[in-house]
Amino acid sequence: MICLEKYLADSAATEALGSLVGQHVKDGDVLCLSGDLGAGKTLFSRGVATALGVQPDEVTSPTFAIMNVYEGSELEIRHFDLYRLNRPEELEDIGFEEYAGGDGITLIEWAELFAEQLPEEYLQVELRHEGAGRRALLKARGERYERLLEEVEKDADFGH
Repeated sequence: MICLEKYLADSAATEALGSLVGQHVKDGDVLCLSGDLGAGKTLFSRGVATALGVQPDEVTSPTFAIMNVYEGSELEIRHFDLYRLNRPEELEDIGFEEYAGGDGITLIEWAELFAEQLPEEYLQVELRHEGAGRRALLKARGERYERLLEEVEKDADFGH
């Protein structure tokens, strides 16, 4: 499994990493984000969405809505937040399976809460508080995401 790790000094760096990943995503890609409250999942998601043509102020945490949909310049972005869900049946109620991995890009915050319901392949993005900033760990789950991380790594310095 290919992994990339990066220390992000501030919110701008977190959003910039999301933007870099967003420049390499393709139709049907799924990004699963995990981390503590305030670790930067929505900032990372904003970076991905803005790279795809969404205005930054349109991207907000879908904590209460469960799913936000943004229209990018070429792709639709579905942004889930599973934090408030308690049972896998609730995923069925919101049509999760129909959206995750379908046309467009899927961003899933708190994906680890429903690991059994995730697609077989996806890009895992873990964000953890570290000092004044945060550490990002990106893990490829499947060949498509290995290629994605290879492309991201070519475009960025992924030193520790």
